[in-house]
Amino acid sequence: MAVPNQPIIAAHAADLAKGHPGAIERDNLLSKARFEFRWEDQFSLSLDPETAQSFHDETLPQDRMKTAHFCSMCGPHFCSMNLTQELRKFAEEKGVDENEALQVGMVEKSKEFLEKGAEIYSAP
Repeated sequence: MAVPNQPIIAAHAADLAKGHPGAIERDNLLSKARFEFRWEDQFSLSLDPETAQSFHDETLPQDRMKTAHFCSMCGPHFCSMNLTQELRKFAEEKGVDENEALQVGMVEKSKEFLEKGAEIYSAP
């Protein structure tokens, strides 16, 4: 199945590969805006702002989603950018680096899992 914006993604990849002036800077700015959930900046930095906003609004139409810290692809519980931000905050609160925070977090989640009965949900 073809993705509607494949030609735009391919054009962007080609600009990066060819070292097109400004392509890397634009890509870095867009990545930073994505990581910080600055939706309006993401739209304006995209190669096709109207289509980018249209896709976003189609999948997350509610007004409160205009500032959401997740997108429709992964949702609020599995957003890698949001999880990374939470990990950094957790590391800061614990006074450890991010790798140590991962270990501390895994120990805490393992304990929580066991305390709640250690049951794994399995779909029929």
